[in-house]
Amino acid sequence: MKASIIGSLVLLSSTLSFNTFAEEVTEQPNIILIFADDAGYGDFGFQGSKVMQTPHLDDIAQQGVIFEQGYVSDATCGPSRAGLMTGKYQQRFGYEEINVPGFMSDNSALDGTEMGLPLDQLTMADYLKKQGYKTAVFGKWHLGSADRFHPLNRGFDEFLGFRGGDRSYFPYPDTTHSDINDIMYDKQLEKGMGNFEEREGYLTDILGDAAADFIERNQSDPFFIYLAFNAVHTPLESKPEDLKQFPHLTGKHQELAAMTLAMDRATGVVMDKLDALNLTDNTIVVFTNDNGGPSDKNASNNAPLAGTKSNHLEGGIRVPFIMSWPAKIKENQRYTYPVSTIDLLPTFVAAAGGLDTVTDTDGVDLVPYINGENTSRPHPVMYWKKETRAVIRDEDWKLIRYPDRPAELYNLASDTGEQHDLAAKHPERVRAMFKSLFDWELTLERPRWLLKRKFEKYDLDRMDKYREPATQ
Repeated sequence: MKASIIGSLVLLSSTLSFNTFAEEVTEQPNIILIFADDAGYGDFGFQGSKVMQTPHLDDIAQQGVIFEQGYVSDATCGPSRAGLMTGKYQQRFGYEEINVPGFMSDNSALDGTEMGLPLDQLTMADYLKKQGYKTAVFGKWHLGSADRFHPLNRGFDEFLGFRGGDRSYFPYPDTTHSDINDIMYDKQLEKGMGNFEEREGYLTDILGDAAADFIERNQSDPFFIYLAFNAVHTPLESKPEDLKQFPHLTGKHQELAAMTLAMDRATGVVMDKLDALNLTDNTIVVFTNDNGGPSDKNASNNAPLAGTKSNHLEGGIRVPFIMSWPAKIKENQRYTYPVSTIDLLPTFVAAAGGLDTVTDTDGVDLVPYINGENTSRPHPVMYWKKETRAVIRDEDWKLIRYPDRPAELYNLASDTGEQHDLAAKHPERVRAMFKSLFDWELTLERPRWLLKRKFEKYDLDRMDKYREPATQ
């Protein structure tokens, strides 16, 4: 009789424990997407840098997975962010060119504040808000400066940042730029919509503190934070005390190291807040970057890749990419198949329990691939395109189409640095991939706006300057 009672108690205890565990597992995770700007592929400790100090980001990598072949959907920041936010190849809705007022062709269909993410495109915040999430964006938007493109009209509950593509890391002295046609309009720090107010302090720190405050205020609800640092984009501006941490460096290299340190510190503020509130275990944290590092502008290092921002060599489109979710993803992993930032929307929405609501995406839920439930490639074929320039990657074969030279073919499995053009050895493969690339292009919309033609030469010249793989 006693044994029967004990057995029943054990069974009851086990059932209660299992039910409690099941509730924990099925609880919607919090989601934090940390997005850097113009960082180099090799400029982080978890990527092998011996110069940069990134202990907090290194911890995130250690807690989860490093994607060795993580890609963005474009080599420049505006289109890349459009793909990230929608989970689609942004060329499908005409967001093919970067949107920078003053750089567009005189014949561009749209210019200025009118260049934004089309309103018929849902964002990851739209999806997550429907799943009950509190949503916020802190930092750089760059998906349209007109009010209708504003984050608060695109699924986000809170916004602290700036609408454009760059700004100072220190407060501007004049905050009277309220005219939407003013060149400073989209550079001003804005809280909510229309509340332009510069804040004392270093912007990277301000953004990290704001994200931590949002976590504190929303700890009882599932939340989604898009922490879009403008670091390490120009202007190269650092705190004096951060510069002092790198006395062995000079010039742009010292500035970059100091700015990277500040970004890592702000990330640490966010992670410490999760730890303090016991939220770490069931929070998805992703860190990645919008495009390859522009080495000529900010001394970023894309080692061991060739190329830079704005071109289609690996150094322009392959980015540092890490993800942690202790409740679901084992630590200390490296994932070797190619993945993309367009995968983050379906990954996040699947984790929130609403994947069936995503009916139009070019991405996949990455979790089954990370955990080994799906051992196939997430993307057997991948594409990139900017005007005449374009790329198709078919498994490990990469074809690059140029406007000023014959197409080149590389096998990335044996030639990550893209130094051995195999096009002449495999003409049939070149023709087949060329045709497949064109078939994909036939599904795309025409660009909504166009850059001045001269920037095509600028991008190709930059590629040629960095045509050999970078070294640490």
